[in-house]
Amino acid sequence: MTPQQLAEHVLTVTTDRAGGDAEIEVSVDRQELALTRFANSAIHQHVTDDTTTVQLRLHLDGRTTSTSTTVSNPAGIDAMVDRAVASVRVAPAEPGWPGLTPPPPGEASAAGEVFAAGGAGYDEATADADPRARAEQVRAFVAAVGADATAAGYCRTLGWQGAFVNSAGHAVTARTTEAALDGIARQHGRDGVARQAAVSLTDLDGAALGRRAGAKAATGQDPIELPPGEYEVVLEPCAVADVLANLAAWGFNGRTYADGQSFAQLGEAQFDPAVTIVDDPYAAGSPGRTYDREGTVRRRLTLVEQGVTRAVTHNRRSAALAGPPAVATGHTSPIPLLPGAVAGNLGLRPDPTSGAGAAAPAAVDPAAVPLIAGVGRGLLVSDLWYTRVLDPKRLVMTGLTRNGVWLIEDGEITRPVQNLRFTQSYPAALAPGAVRGVGPTAPVLPTPWGVAWWRAPGLHLAGWRFTGGAAG
Repeated sequence: MTPQQLAEHVLTVTTDRAGGDAEIEVSVDRQELALTRFANSAIHQHVTDDTTTVQLRLHLDGRTTSTSTTVSNPAGIDAMVDRAVASVRVAPAEPGWPGLTPPPPGEASAAGEVFAAGGAGYDEATADADPRARAEQVRAFVAAVGADATAAGYCRTLGWQGAFVNSAGHAVTARTTEAALDGIARQHGRDGVARQAAVSLTDLDGAALGRRAGAKAATGQDPIELPPGEYEVVLEPCAVADVLANLAAWGFNGRTYADGQSFAQLGEAQFDPAVTIVDDPYAAGSPGRTYDREGTVRRRLTLVEQGVTRAVTHNRRSAALAGPPAVATGHTSPIPLLPGAVAGNLGLRPDPTSGAGAAAPAAVDPAAVPLIAGVGRGLLVSDLWYTRVLDPKRLVMTGLTRNGVWLIEDGEITRPVQNLRFTQSYPAALAPGAVRGVGPTAPVLPTPWGVAWWRAPGLHLAGWRFTGGAAG
């Protein structure tokens, strides 16, 4: 069965067993994820996971239940449906049920018509890529890091096809592919990183990524210690990606907004005018899921426009909590442990006038290179990791720098620096007057869960609060 046929079959079975008054939604995801892992500059593992997941949500007599299965044969489907029908009768009452997603007006003109939520990229060769194709990218990365360094990481290909149907007559399908390379180079205990995501495996540039990671490791030797304090910083795209990820999860999450736990204030100038943030699963050259698990088809959504907060992401529940004019935007969280509505394709708009083509030190991402010249005394930060929320309302984060930090003096990189711990409000770092420059390009960077990405340029910020060394 195709995902669409399987979804329709589950809807029919559930209707027969739960009765015509039941409100039913069925989501089918067929995903083939393949990984080629490498360490000590050698491939040590190829793995492939080909899984079809069926999710069923049933609302009956004011009660709601959800269940899922990866056993998609008739027996598995029957067991899932029986489980849902039995559990919904003993589930607690749910007065906040938001109802089912109707067919998009003007696009699916009649109940039962399938809406193809196309637009995201799909590449047949990437969907069918074998280990040899991924190994070519790994080979290029390893060769480029240099003979004095060792390399580790992964190359990933992913093909996804999905279908959604509900008892309100809404049906939607979509598909996309993703390729990603995430690697580090290590030399004498110092690491360098480079990452890239794309629709097609052939669009990755393993050699360029390997050269950058290798150069970071080579130029990071004998780092100095710096005292804690607030430093002017240039964040490279890998570090900016963490900022975008946490803005999406906590700040622009419609559930936290409806609960009063988000900093977001619609219509207010909360960011520097240089900041425009858009969620766009249809961006050229980028993978993306174009509808969510409630069947809401996503649109390009501007969250911040020249510093003014314009929108947050909603699913049907959070939109109902927030009240009019909030509507579902197709962002039901793909991660069960993260409630609410979360953007998965956030991009910070680059500034093409900021110096594209400037001479690039090999260790620095081209998307950050022109920003270095504007720093009097500050730090170049490659990556942020192990970041945790201290204050969700103000989005105060703590974490560590990783994979390369350098001192910048009078517009020149002068010395490598030991990793530092930071405690910083992300919105405050991007507040009006705090952004001194945005890089000229915004490369696509992968997320750990795939088919989501961040478009992140480099950022020159007036201040970033470092609170100690990595050891303390």
